[in-house]
Amino acid sequence: MLLRTDEGGVAVLTLNAPGSLNALSDAMLAALSGAFAALAQDRSVKVVVIRGAGRAFCAGHDLKEMQAARASADRGAAYFADLFERCAAVMQAIPALPQPVIAQVHGIATAAGCQLAASCDMVVAAEGTRFGVNGVNIGLFCSTPMVALTRKVPLTVAFEMLTTGEFLDAARAREVGLVNRVVPVERLEDETMALARLVAGKLGAAVKIGKRAFYDQQGLGLAEAYRQTGTVMVENLLWRDTEEGIAAFLEKRAPDWAG
Repeated sequence: MLLRTDEGGVAVLTLNAPGSLNALSDAMLAALSGAFAALAQDRSVKVVVIRGAGRAFCAGHDLKEMQAARASADRGAAYFADLFERCAAVMQAIPALPQPVIAQVHGIATAAGCQLAASCDMVVAAEGTRFGVNGVNIGLFCSTPMVALTRKVPLTVAFEMLTTGEFLDAARAREVGLVNRVVPVERLEDETMALARLVAGKLGAAVKIGKRAFYDQQGLGLAEAYRQTGTVMVENLLWRDTEEGIAAFLEKRAPDWAG
């Protein structure tokens, strides 16, 4: 259901349910939740990559499971509420992880699958990939995927996607800020891993404190954001490894980081 491989400080999580286009079933959400909890405590991992097996990254929620829940006395109300709570917790766990998370996207990323990509810190997409919050096409407005999407793309773009059900191709997704890099499909894994290794080669503690500050300062007023990030920079500057990094730069040598 969810595979993990580790190499050189990069953990790769592969959604491994190609028959359902890696839908976020109950089992998949549970697997992701467990994997994120483990990664949060794993100091050997510097970067996380999320990708999908088969023809697509992720096609969103498992509609068959959702329809089956309608057989209950409340027509699925309790199940649906619990499903979206569990999904929201998984999505929020991604920015809360100490490691940067890169989505490696191909095929399609639709509805909650688009939400998953948008929840990641960076996205590398194959040429021809399509992104959509297309629930409206079946009568279900993508209200929860909207949360992640509207924090990545302009509101006018998000609203059009949500109300028309139309898709963005990878090139357009990059233009509006949903995607960082668009690469040929045959280069997708190599380019994603190159980005992951580049980030993994930095001082991990600095990236960790920086990621937390990146999200914490969003939504703050300008003066408060500067106060908060100034405090973070003072803490960062007082580390032994940061002092060593600056000294190494000035002396034109490689830093000797303790890690």
